[in-house]
Amino acid sequence: MIRPRKLVYMAIDGVAPRAKMNQQRSRRFRAAQEAEEKEAAQAKAAEEVFQATGERPAEFEKPWDSNCITPGTPFMELLAKSLRYYVALKLNSDPAWRNVKVILSDSNVPGEGEHKIMDYIRRQRMMAAHDPNTSHVLYGLDADLIMLSLATHEPHFKILREDVQWADMLGKPCRICGKKGHFQRNCLGAGNNTPDVDPNDQPFVFANIDILREYLEIELQPERRLPFRFDLERAIDDWVFMCFFVGNDFLPHLPSLEIREGAIEKLIAMWKEELPTNGGYLTHNGDVDLERVQPIMHRLAELEDETFVERKRQEDQRERSRMQREEREQRQNNFGNQKQLDAAADHMSAVAAANARKEREAVDRINASNKAAANALKEQLAAKKAAPAVEDEEVLVSGSTVAPAKRMLEDSQSNDGQDSKR
Repeated sequence: MIRPRKLVYMAIDGVAPRAKMNQQRSRRFRAAQEAEEKEAAQAKAAEEVFQATGERPAEFEKPWDSNCITPGTPFMELLAKSLRYYVALKLNSDPAWRNVKVILSDSNVPGEGEHKIMDYIRRQRMMAAHDPNTSHVLYGLDADLIMLSLATHEPHFKILREDVQWADMLGKPCRICGKKGHFQRNCLGAGNNTPDVDPNDQPFVFANIDILREYLEIELQPERRLPFRFDLERAIDDWVFMCFFVGNDFLPHLPSLEIREGAIEKLIAMWKEELPTNGGYLTHNGDVDLERVQPIMHRLAELEDETFVERKRQEDQRERSRMQREEREQRQNNFGNQKQLDAAADHMSAVAAANARKEREAVDRINASNKAAANALKEQLAAKKAAPAVEDEEVLVSGSTVAPAKRMLEDSQSNDGQDSKR
């Protein structure tokens, strides 16, 4: 991407300075302990699965031990040999590397990689044949690279780094179509199928240090007139020195200074107010004038109590906001539950009313059917009563003639009457 024309400097972190060694050691011990705890948890989970199912699960893949990148390990030795082979291969086969000088500083050389590169740039600047218009591009994500680049005072300096917000932006839905996988600037509309961005196509960005120098030149201009000439290079050195108060890889930050609380802005304002009376800058050729730093430290001390009180107030405010938010969510949940209960009650009432209506309809149908049957029976009875009596009807039973029942009844009644007369 850079297409270097003169030099490629590849630097790997070596033994860290004493100021950072404690930090690295604690980080290595913590990584080893976390890896051991994770391995024990996986073994326990595998044993539980075996006890429950009787089958041994597949072995978990052991995570890569980050302690391997410590200088002096076999991994770092293998890395150095592989890089030497790669550089020799590219110099002999790739035309783009043919006229480029390559310097490889592996982990056997003490010091962090960025500091080794900066030391090389400083030594090159002291040479008579150095071209002051040389352009430098430094690759890395460390924020200290910005400070180191400013401290070189090179006019043409850029930092190449990945777009750290790219992955987060790619995971958010597009504001136009609402789909994920592409950016809003590439969206073809809600009705079109926008192709997804390749997640492996990581974009890179440039941090232009020369533009940052121009901004600092405007920001660091004192409001009062100075008794001496304003020097941008020394002002930038003072700015880098003051930024150390908010912490870096070697120094812990002061308790009362937080970047998100505007610590850098406070330091710049104090520096601009104290510069005319200090009689000069805080630093000179890497040395710090403690007498000129003392007034700024006094002003920081005066603000410490106020800073801690304000921090406690904001913390209490956040706690109150959190509690209010939880209470509001609880009320909303209760309200939602009450609405669900009311809706369920309404639904049950509606179901009961529907069932009652169905029962009434069924009873009405049964009553109507009974009434119709009763009316039909009444009509049949009325029809039988209205029909003329049939006399002298004979019924043939088993080949004999039997008188009708009506005649037999009349005969029996007449006989009874005669007997009574007798």
